Amino acid sequence: MTISQPAAAPRLTRLDGTPLRILVVDDEASLTDLLSMALRYEGWDVKSANGGQDALATAREWKPDAMVLDVMMPDLDGLQVLSRLRQADDDTPVLFLTAKDSVEDRVTGLTAGGDDYVTKPFSLEEVVARLRGLIRRSQISVSEAGDSRIVVGDLVLDEESYEVSRAGRPVELTATEFELLRFLMRNPRRVLSKAQILDRVWSYDFGGKSSVVEIYISYLRKKIDAGETPMIHTVRGVGYVIKPTS
Repeated sequence: MTISQPAAAPRLTRLDGTPLRILVVDDEASLTDLLSMALRYEGWDVKSANGGQDALATAREWKPDAMVLDVMMPDLDGLQVLSRLRQADDDTPVLFLTAKDSVEDRVTGLTAGGDDYVTKPFSLEEVVARLRGLIRRSQISVSEAGDSRIVVGDLVLDEESYEVSRAGRPVELTATEFELLRFLMRNPRRVLSKAQILDRVWSYDFGGKSSVVEIYISYLRKKIDAGETPMIHTVRGVGYVIKPTS
């Protein structure tokens, strides 16, 4: 594995300018050392944990901005750690790291509330790139300048503040839900296939397994369309589309 970095990669920080906090969790010390070195090269503050219990304790005390979380660990596995985090209303973006590479394992990790998935063996560059993607989609990083609002009907998404509102009502979204909604809103009235959504939001080919898209669309509908005229529509056999109600 190598640690070469793209020369033009912009440095990401917290909104207050301080270094991002990244928690790396794996029971292989040599792997956590390599990952920590690559992430520190990005200018981030990095801590490591060697198991699930250690990860939960560190997360509670240190409040990381993102986590790289191994699935297979001897005490609590990564899915159990994630479940406990989500039960505690902790929406920290999570990048799963595991030797498992089947479609079912990927879908299980993502539908459990994980935000992305990298399989071993991997390149450090890929882990860094995917983690940067999660951070950009989260509300804790500095975003690029420019026109930050996307408006579709009475639905407003601000790419700079990571705020969403429907008819003036604030809508709280996870990082993955936000990215899915942003993709839909950037393509209003355009039907997007499940394959297009998987490729854009998760950057993975699930070999036709589309349950993760269906699940996250249902999450969005509960938050965006609840008590309102529906904006997110299913085009049977094709995909999904968002359009204003009037």
